[in-house]
Amino acid sequence: MKKLMKKIQFNDSNLMRLFVMFVFVFLLMSLLKPDIFLRSWNLVSMMKQFPEYGIMAIGISLAMITGGIDLAVVGTANLSAIITAKFLIAMVPKGAPNSLVIPMLIAGIFIAVATGLVAGFVNGTLISRFHIPPILATLGTQQLFTGIAIVLTEGRPISGLPIMFSKIGNKTYAGFLPMPFIIFVIIAVVTGIMLSRTKLGKELFLVGTNPTASKFAGINNTAVLIKTYMISGVLSSFAGLIMMARVNSAKADYGSSYTLQCVLIAVLGGVNPMGGFGNIAGVTMAILILQVLSSGLNMFENVSNFYRDVIWGAVLILVLIMNYVINKRNVRKALEAKSEAAV
Repeated sequence: MKKLMKKIQFNDSNLMRLFVMFVFVFLLMSLLKPDIFLRSWNLVSMMKQFPEYGIMAIGISLAMITGGIDLAVVGTANLSAIITAKFLIAMVPKGAPNSLVIPMLIAGIFIAVATGLVAGFVNGTLISRFHIPPILATLGTQQLFTGIAIVLTEGRPISGLPIMFSKIGNKTYAGFLPMPFIIFVIIAVVTGIMLSRTKLGKELFLVGTNPTASKFAGINNTAVLIKTYMISGVLSSFAGLIMMARVNSAKADYGSSYTLQCVLIAVLGGVNPMGGFGNIAGVTMAILILQVLSSGLNMFENVSNFYRDVIWGAVLILVLIMNYVINKRNVRKALEAKSEAAV
């Protein structure tokens, strides 16, 4: 296990590149649209927008660290939100006192988390026990969860939620800290600590680095994968609750474009698609970069939303190429250093 752990090192240079990229994009948008971009309401708006897909990106990143991927995050988020919405509408009558609404809201959150756990367990079981490739397993469950959501809603949005849920979910503290942003920060910090300080975090990297070696090191790969996808499912359920609070409704196709963005964030943040490498700091920086870029593009009326997927796809390909070139260069340097040491 110690030999495997030596292979797991975080690339500080990548984090520095991301920071420089963030500063560049932020300054660029500030110079192009200073009268809009730097306004306090715009900054608060950005802090409200990115947590819902940022949290899902963290879930995908965890799956990618193990050598897999979770393409079912959006389906899990929407299904969790829909089940919770149906529960709240059924249990909280209009005009109900706060003494009834608050316990039901807490119960609804637990229901959403339970839905995410079940969805993640299904994903993890398909991948670890039935050995279905992660991309196929989660692509299938994404369609499954979305289909269930459509059946439950008949394709229509669910509205009429208790207004208190939306008020709490969209409340801003100290004038500039929205609730979604606070939730994101808590989740990012807890996940980062889990990856760097706990046994499960180390096992994630070991399984992603070499599943055969980790198995011989005494790690239960099946249990690790199931736990990973269950965590991703729970994170998706929180993202679903944030989306539901933002629009005060739930629907089967909310956030349908988030999957590509989440994958892009994970790769841009330095997570190795082959597994065994990545950290939450890099992922968080990538989330900020994409949010600043997205908000900046929204300020230009001549840039249509139809071009957004084209831009994200092109950026994803460029990042993959850049990472390939950098990794190849690092391997060459390591081999040269080893040869010089041997001489």
